[in-house]
Amino acid sequence: MNLFDISDKVALVTGGGGALGGSMAEYLLENGAIAIILHYKQKTVDETVKRMSAISKKVDGFVCDVTDQKSVEEVSNAIIDKYGRIDILINAAGGNMQGATIGPNQSFFDVDLNDYRKVVDLNLFGSVIPSIVFGREMVKNKKGVIVNISSVAADRALTRVAGYSSSKAAIDNFTKWLSVELAAKYGDGLRVNSITPGFFIGNQNRDLLLKNDGTYTDRGNTIIQNTPMKRFGKADELNGALHYLCSDASKFVTGITVTVDGGFSAFSGV
Repeated sequence: MNLFDISDKVALVTGGGGALGGSMAEYLLENGAIAIILHYKQKTVDETVKRMSAISKKVDGFVCDVTDQKSVEEVSNAIIDKYGRIDILINAAGGNMQGATIGPNQSFFDVDLNDYRKVVDLNLFGSVIPSIVFGREMVKNKKGVIVNISSVAADRALTRVAGYSSSKAAIDNFTKWLSVELAAKYGDGLRVNSITPGFFIGNQNRDLLLKNDGTYTDRGNTIIQNTPMKRFGKADELNGALHYLCSDASKFVTGITVTVDGGFSAFSGV
């Protein structure tokens, strides 16, 4: 018996049109799963599904606003009608906004509370709502895996990213809380874990970490100096942890986070 076999598992990836979520969806397809892309823009869904069809015809996609319960419920109904079940939910949708980030010449008292709320809404409720809606379907089968995406900003005071940090800290607690709730009330077939990425270059943080010529900004240099492996992560380097958490190889594992950060969290700076 291959405990790592995930072939034909119905796997939903919120934020599947993004850099990290897209890489995860591609990996799932390469390993035989049915990958369903969820994104709030129709164009992104269409382009992503078309691109990933070259990997496998098992890819599908739906427009879905993860912060809107009605939108998620409509998508859930469509998926159940078409596939009959949901085996895996990867809550990869997330992000940051300028107003929730403290600029170099600003302080916390300059934060834009509207943007702060939007960041919390996306990063926290954008995982809570899908977990409620899609988790309800998993409970019916007494089997399912939820993987949340945290951040090294969750348990360390990284300067500037106020809204993002607090919302990801909430994800850590939510992961533990939901893992206990589901296992205690619905059995050991339901598991909730998270992945904590370190620093990966994406569209949202590129300008913070890289200059136009590709060299590091001051912030980028500081991160590299505090990362023992002396580089940023690559999106596909999250996939080993993802595979483990989605497969029966981790069937007695729930409520944990797997950190993939090149040693950043372990390093004291000395």
